[in-house]
Amino acid sequence: MALTFTVPGLDEAASEKIISILQNRLSQEQEASLVLKHAHWNVTGPNFIAVHEMLDPQVDEVRDMADETAERIATLGGSPDGRPEAIIRNRTWNGIDLSGRKSTLDYLKALCGFYDSFIADDREAIKELDELDVVSSNILQDHVQKLEAFQWFMRSHLI
Repeated sequence: MALTFTVPGLDEAASEKIISILQNRLSQEQEASLVLKHAHWNVTGPNFIAVHEMLDPQVDEVRDMADETAERIATLGGSPDGRPEAIIRNRTWNGIDLSGRKSTLDYLKALCGFYDSFIADDREAIKELDELDVVSSNILQDHVQKLEAFQWFMRSHLI
């Protein structure tokens, strides 16, 4: 990848590695916003309105995370790829298999599984970034804190 520039204190090789990690996170963040919105549109049954209304702020927050990640990539001299092909190309995680109108419990169980992977993947990225770039690591740490709270909200419906 050709970098436009590097930030002070990071060489080109480190910057490229950081950008690669962040691009993977960006792709999962983008998919998460789509998956959450899909569930928002398709939940049914008891607790419909509570779950329906709980998901929209999560969609917005995950989209903000994606924007922050993309802007960090650009700050590092890279070019964030937000195209659908990038999500598919960068996918190292499992999506959700639910489609159509299903119960709130079915969607919440599937979303909790998606969050398990999402949070674990972010935590692995944080470990790698801790050695490379504390700023990028801190960004993902903030994301994980929010994702864990969202998953807690979902899990509370399943108890």
